[in-house]
Amino acid sequence: MRDMTGAESTAAAPVPLLNAANLLTGARLVLVPVFVATVIASGMSNAGWRTAACVIFVVASATDLVDGWIARRYELVTSLGKVADPIADKALTGAALVLLSFYDRLPWWVTVVILVRELGITGLRFWVIRHGVIAASRGGKVKTALQILAITWYLWPMPEALAAIGPWIMGAAVVVTVVTGFDYIAQALRLRRPAR
Repeated sequence: MRDMTGAESTAAAPVPLLNAANLLTGARLVLVPVFVATVIASGMSNAGWRTAACVIFVVASATDLVDGWIARRYELVTSLGKVADPIADKALTGAALVLLSFYDRLPWWVTVVILVRELGITGLRFWVIRHGVIAASRGGKVKTALQILAITWYLWPMPEALAAIGPWIMGAAVVVTVVTGFDYIAQALRLRRPAR
């Protein structure tokens, strides 16, 4: 596109708020109460409802991978997406952990440790956003994958022998969650230091 002088215009068109990435994030937020209602309907004892809850959780979690990829690949990153995406993630994971603890499938201390870390790091990202972005590290991606796998394992109506593997997966998720939390804190402090 050329301006009035005939020179090429370098101004990028504004990214619309209603784009594929943001719509997927919105869909994840909508799925959170559906997921919660399905888990409650299951009482974590009805195999059919548990299966449905697990499928909803996996589909909602998958939208997190897809919306981020779409936003970066097609340059659809928006301020709304930057705020809504982590909120949707924490709402989904947080709801799952709280429900698992409520139905005595997961110790409350595990839920508290993970939620404190997740909410703390999200707050930290907003605290330093004017100085730079704390990008998701490989450890952070492993943490997310382990959390999703562990929650999925707890939700699916497994035979007892397989269900016993769930706490081990969750234990690995907790360790990686805490370790990467300290790594993100170090990154945030490095970003803030030049500003001082």
